[in-house]
Amino acid sequence: MSNAPESLCLLRLSALGDVTHVVPLVRTLQRAWPQLTLDWIIDGGGHKLLEGLPGVRFHTYDKKTGVAGMRALRQRLPTRFDVLLQMQVALRANVLSAFVPARRRIGYDRSRSKDLHGLFINARIADRPGIHVLDAIGSFCEPLGLKQDTVTWDLPVPQAAFDWAAAQWPDDGQPVLMISPCSSHVRRNWYPDRYAALADHATAQGWRVVLCGGRSALERETADAIAAQMRAPVLDLVGKDTLKQLPALLARADLVVTPDSGPMHIANAMGTKVLGLHAASNPRRSGPYSDVRYCVDRYDDAARKFLSKPADALKWGTKIEFDDVMQLVTTDDAIAAFERYRSDHPR
Repeated sequence: MSNAPESLCLLRLSALGDVTHVVPLVRTLQRAWPQLTLDWIIDGGGHKLLEGLPGVRFHTYDKKTGVAGMRALRQRLPTRFDVLLQMQVALRANVLSAFVPARRRIGYDRSRSKDLHGLFINARIADRPGIHVLDAIGSFCEPLGLKQDTVTWDLPVPQAAFDWAAAQWPDDGQPVLMISPCSSHVRRNWYPDRYAALADHATAQGWRVVLCGGRSALERETADAIAAQMRAPVLDLVGKDTLKQLPALLARADLVVTPDSGPMHIANAMGTKVLGLHAASNPRRSGPYSDVRYCVDRYDDAARKFLSKPADALKWGTKIEFDDVMQLVTTDDAIAAFERYRSDHPR
């Protein structure tokens, strides 16, 4: 398409990491067509994180409302879009897309399609295995004649959120290791005693340790277990921030340690280095986009142990979410990654 479409809708409901990956695509579209207002169908959590993104009209959908909620969403949408970017292959998202009237409906290639995805689209992005999730999402602009050659986030974080984050501990020059211990995929999660050992190592090197996370029972229990097993004091901010404050909080850290999770990708978007803990997922596909130097990568070990083949023999994107897969990530692995960061950032 040599000219801007008159209207364009994005459909990506969740999760927090994935909607963060969509923001560079939004920026690419806006650079090409600055006068175009984008519509984005999103879930409530993603909307809380990204509300205020310039040039975007959000339409929230709650999966609990089912088909009735889809019909209600249809009534709120414009009569018809020139283009729909259907960036989610789950059955619920596919059915929801049927309620979005669009002339051109761009979806995933056949290798990544599932849950009848092909029935709801009439154009596909290229099949390009071996690339990061963010780059796959960015390729949705290519059928429109564009190329995402620059990755920019500029998340919409209000000054009040930065002010709140600044008030949580003094700006005294002490480096900060922030632990965001939980993913929504519980088999990706590491263990409280190992987080505690890493945290104690960091405090012994003069670092401040901060815990962050949401309000779920799992996150509260995990944070309590970490704090109970630490010898050193820890600043516990779990459940105390909002999704608008979370990016500002992550931006204050020098290094964030987390499994493959939304906070991993939000921290990366805010320019903070990430010590990612990977065994269930491949950091080359879903690790911190800008820099994986400080990640622990036990994905190949997990493939050999649980699937009896090397990681290179797996289909790109295979998850290895087995019980105890994260046992492969040792405390020594995480301490070594922490020390790599310290070596690269002497104080």
